[in-house]
Amino acid sequence: MKEQNPKSVIEPQLEDKLLDQTLRPSSFSDFVGQEKTKENLKIMIQAAKTRKDPLEHILIYGPSGLGKTTLAHIIAKENQGNIKITSGAALEKAGDIAAILTNLQDGDIFFIDEVHRLNKMIEEVLYPAMESFKLDIIIGKGASAKTIQINLPHFTLIAATTRIALLSSPFRSRFGGHYRLDFYNQENIEKIIGRSAKILSIRIENEAQNMLAKASRYTPRIANKLLKRARDFAQVKGEKIITPRVMTETLKMLDIDELGLETTDRKILQTIISNFNGGPVGIKTIAASIAEEEETIEDVFEPYLMQIGFLARTPKGRIATRLAFDHLGIKNQPEII
Repeated sequence: MKEQNPKSVIEPQLEDKLLDQTLRPSSFSDFVGQEKTKENLKIMIQAAKTRKDPLEHILIYGPSGLGKTTLAHIIAKENQGNIKITSGAALEKAGDIAAILTNLQDGDIFFIDEVHRLNKMIEEVLYPAMESFKLDIIIGKGASAKTIQINLPHFTLIAATTRIALLSSPFRSRFGGHYRLDFYNQENIEKIIGRSAKILSIRIENEAQNMLAKASRYTPRIANKLLKRARDFAQVKGEKIITPRVMTETLKMLDIDELGLETTDRKILQTIISNFNGGPVGIKTIAASIAEEEETIEDVFEPYLMQIGFLARTPKGRIATRLAFDHLGIKNQPEII
């Protein structure tokens, strides 16, 4: 049997982008979970409107797939402004950021995804833009160089990142609001699945909905991906409703177990357990052993494995816990956590 791509559920696929936008909540009332963050954002937006001031810059961080981009769209809508979206890696030179900022209007939202990948030179250009809405452009070189200052519209920068520790302290301090998105709980994920099922016009039984939620890694993006694959499976098999049997077959087809662990998750745990006696072992060694990038392991796989208690980080390296041994059915356990 051909092995499934381990990122097939985690990373968005091109053919699903339009449907993903349809499933994306468009208001705070439709956005399930993250209650404290939503409440703080509502107050922040309402206060800015009352004072007729521009909304302060906002930094949103947390694991991928939890709704950072969705929140940026909702904030833009609530703030009655347009949104311009880019990513940190796409901004390579000062001219790139200048072209975007000078084309914004008062009240617009400028959203930078994966802002930790932003060039440090671009970051420094943003400092005066964020603080005083001015852009300093240097023309010429050497002794003949001149600085021209351009006034910018009163925009709001919303930055999203999965790795907030990589942002410099001066950059972080320029954001008026810092909000962390946490993994969702079972109840909220089931609500999200129920809402998405209605939009997709597919019925799903309660038990199947519960199974899907448990396998979703407590992440809305993955829950919606699994729901769409279960819908596809049901339609091809002539089923009018997603039953527990359909859900079981879908997860089996995708090589995902009942807790949402995929091929790469199991490879990480099995490598630590089989090759290094449960750990500790460094991230570089794990990445080399399974032929995966360190950043992908740290950003995509480790957060969930740590969330469910299968993996622990120590000063000496990663350790597979007793729960991981039990889940993989390995009985010979060393003295571990």
